[in-house]
Amino acid sequence: MVGQIKIPSDMSNIYRAEKLIDKLAKEINISDEVIGNISVCVVEAVSNAIQHGNKYDVTKITLLSYKYIDNIIEFTIKDEGKGFDLKHVPDPTLPENLENFKGRGIFLINHLADKVLFEDNGTMLTITFKI
Repeated sequence: MVGQIKIPSDMSNIYRAEKLIDKLAKEINISDEVIGNISVCVVEAVSNAIQHGNKYDVTKITLLSYKYIDNIIEFTIKDEGKGFDLKHVPDPTLPENLENFKGRGIFLINHLADKVLFEDNGTMLTITFKI
């Protein structure tokens, strides 16, 4: 099972990612724990793509693709931005960053997904989950 949706870069369109996750959860019969992790990761990744990648430019698209094969579901989120250097994202667990909300999304994605891969200078993120 494969597919994709195009999300215009306005935060009001986040529901499209949530709706896709709900649809997949029903079709694949994903456990509540795994669907919770998927929801947090995919919504955060799409939000980051809209906000940081596409800079809320509604003429730019965030592409959300998925692939489900052999009890593995993979989501790829691609924006039209310039990218970023993952090394410069602050570690939210360091004492000096505990009050700062930046960088928490990537931290969560890295801890909730089974595999995380940033490509194309950070404009493409692939998140993998074992079902």
